[in-house]
Amino acid sequence: MTMIALTVNARAIKASVEPRTHLADFLRDGLDLTGTHLGCEHGVCGACTMLLDDMPARSCITYAVACDGARVTTIEGLDDDEITIELRAAFTREHALQCGYCTPGMLISARDLVVRLAVPDERQIRVGLSGNLCRCTGYVGIVRAVRAVIDQRRQRGILPMPGGGRTSFGPVGSGDGATTSVSNVAKAPTAKAEPRTEDSGAMIIPDFTPERIFEGHFAVAYPPERVFDMFGDVAKVAACLPGASLTGVPTPERVEGMIRVTLGPISANFRGAARIEHDLESLSGRILGIGSDQRSRSSTQGEIRYRLVPTDQGAATRVELSIGYSLRGMLAQIAREGLVRDLAGRLTADFARNLERQLSGIQPDGPAAAGNLNGVSLLIGLLRTRARKALQRILGRYKLGR
Repeated sequence: MTMIALTVNARAIKASVEPRTHLADFLRDGLDLTGTHLGCEHGVCGACTMLLDDMPARSCITYAVACDGARVTTIEGLDDDEITIELRAAFTREHALQCGYCTPGMLISARDLVVRLAVPDERQIRVGLSGNLCRCTGYVGIVRAVRAVIDQRRQRGILPMPGGGRTSFGPVGSGDGATTSVSNVAKAPTAKAEPRTEDSGAMIIPDFTPERIFEGHFAVAYPPERVFDMFGDVAKVAACLPGASLTGVPTPERVEGMIRVTLGPISANFRGAARIEHDLESLSGRILGIGSDQRSRSSTQGEIRYRLVPTDQGAATRVELSIGYSLRGMLAQIAREGLVRDLAGRLTADFARNLERQLSGIQPDGPAAAGNLNGVSLLIGLLRTRARKALQRILGRYKLGR
């Protein structure tokens, strides 16, 4: 169970919920707010639409735990809202409802259009309501009702609110919404989520505790000082990493980029940013990164700590690594710890080989030059390695038996 705190219809709510509980079930079963209807439960029909941080959202595909710190407004919370009162009257006048099952979600989506649209354009209204399905009316009365309310309000000099009155950006439910335009939603402070942007508009890269950590090392035949200088050149380091490419101009402290991964039928492009820290005195550093792939809806956080140890009387360097990561989404279902550990070992070897070539003035080759981290080839190599180790164990037992 997870404890969440949110504001629902002007009321501060704290509750313990299971991570799998959808917001619609939490509202209906936990708070008796049954005006939020459940239809398809796949986010298609729109019957469960409510306002999350003042933006229409599907509550049947939104987890309650994802709304910690957010403002939730259901159809019950709009009883005294001026726009909703006008829409209810227009729906009645234009015969815009029959069975009424879609009406709560339809009213909330219509309200958003009344707030945002400058003119009562029928096409824009139909597009705006396309995510709310009605089996009864044929939509003609609904469109007429919404057009009438927009027209009446503009004639009274009530201007539209660009973006629905939302003045800061962030995903719905992030707690980063603008001060609500719904009159009866509480103005009490809520638990705000971590901000998604810095003043410059770049992604914030927070510290985190990795779920998995493993160690590794490799050696290069160059002095630690030269290797440390090489690690300070982000573009050259990225060229050594299989599948990595830069998407922005790097600075000594920050870089934005992408890494391409192909695992069988699954292809992912993780886009993100990394924070870079160096300590010349200890010849060590840390790279802290975040990234996400829209196609697989997966996200990751990673941390690489390195330390350079002189060997061969300072003529060579042992690079000691501590690699930690956390993975969310579809790829987390197939990225078992043992597989990730073995693949990371292979990647470390490829990175070491390419780093050696960079230091010698030769362009990296192999997967890095191809620009794609091919999980199939890595997996084949992994299986070969495991098969060889298994054969060695069998032969060893056979010799002992003799």
